[in-house]
Amino acid sequence: MTNFNFRRVALAGAASTVALVSAGAAQASAFYLQEQSVRAAGRAFSGEAADQGASSLWWNPAAIAGNETSTVYGGVSAILPKGDVVNVNTRIIRPGQAPAPVGGEQVSKDPLNKGYLPSGAVGWKLNDQWAVGLSVTAPYSFATNYKGASWARYTADKTKLTTFDLQPTLAFAPSPIIGIGIALNAEHSKASLSNSLPNLSPLLPDGHQTLRGKGWDFGYSVGIQLHPSEMLDLGFSYKSSIKHKLKGSITTAGLLGPLAASNGKIDGVTASFRTPWQAMASARFHATDALTLNAQIVRAGWEKFDAIRLGAPVNAALDQNYKNSWSYAIGVDYDIAPTVTVRGGVQIDKTPTQDGFRDARVPDASRINFALGSSFAVTESITLDAAASYIDLKNATIDRPGGFYPGTAAQTVILPDGRLNNASVIILAFGGRMSF
Repeated sequence: MTNFNFRRVALAGAASTVALVSAGAAQASAFYLQEQSVRAAGRAFSGEAADQGASSLWWNPAAIAGNETSTVYGGVSAILPKGDVVNVNTRIIRPGQAPAPVGGEQVSKDPLNKGYLPSGAVGWKLNDQWAVGLSVTAPYSFATNYKGASWARYTADKTKLTTFDLQPTLAFAPSPIIGIGIALNAEHSKASLSNSLPNLSPLLPDGHQTLRGKGWDFGYSVGIQLHPSEMLDLGFSYKSSIKHKLKGSITTAGLLGPLAASNGKIDGVTASFRTPWQAMASARFHATDALTLNAQIVRAGWEKFDAIRLGAPVNAALDQNYKNSWSYAIGVDYDIAPTVTVRGGVQIDKTPTQDGFRDARVPDASRINFALGSSFAVTESITLDAAASYIDLKNATIDRPGGFYPGTAAQTVILPDGRLNNASVIILAFGGRMSF
């Protein structure tokens, strides 16, 4: 077998490495982070497409249309996840050998790293009808860290994905009761992803593979807000899917015997995948001068994330089998004093992952988000926001089969049989808004 063929089949095994770009932080379904506004977090994201101001731009580009003032927002969320990724009966099948236990540490505790998620936005009023804005968010950023001896090592060990979204926005209010907006979403993604590789003999140490890549990609957002009366605000928006293409390198090391020819570094490798589209509908009902009731529903087009495709020299696709999902949220805002608002909410968020296709890179599950928050008006133009959330995730299976060196005499199959247990996330957020 030629050196090129060995290198090609080793890269085909890297499909499991590239899969980690889909790995889920536990704040929202799959790998979407929704903590883009502290005010929104405090009511469990229950009224964002219908609310106004720069802090709602991520959910609806019409949020700055017809605003009485210009606004600026900034905030940060501390994300504190917990959970166990536990082996039940994972097997590895090496060529010519019977299925055997994968070995390694059987419980990986808290593999999803703690982190901080910043966000910011500005909405500039040009006149009573026109406004421009810009939001800066990190909607798909996370890091995981499995120990090198973990039972999940052939799927994942160390992962870091950082995505920054720049959303320049143009908004127009043709009348006081209608606002429309359109925005460009420019996203830069940078990833460093790795996993172990099995050698042909269980007596040999594992090899290792690392993928690094980055790239700029583009999508769009459109939205409309309706304000039919002083008591009711309605919002509808659509955020497009974005095709991400990461270009970088794959480094392979530690393969022994006939696989050793695959060791080395290959530059110019590409991996592509699509983020989901999102369609949102939201309502805010001002029941009294002090009390506002919020509701929001989001349909996420996760079927767009159907596969991760590797370009030359691999030319392979790794099916994901995600399904479209729903999230539902209700919440309240209540002014307990002229300068103090308290809020709260509950969100039910369904996972797009399916049993039989979930791996340790995506230990995702349906969840319930319980949130509380408050705002304090320091002056007429400056308001401080705080929020705290507790997210409870259901237990879920980790059972997606995988393999290395397919179509060769070295073909090795991994049959994962594990679980995500006792997973939860605490989120603490702080930020501020200013009008001018």
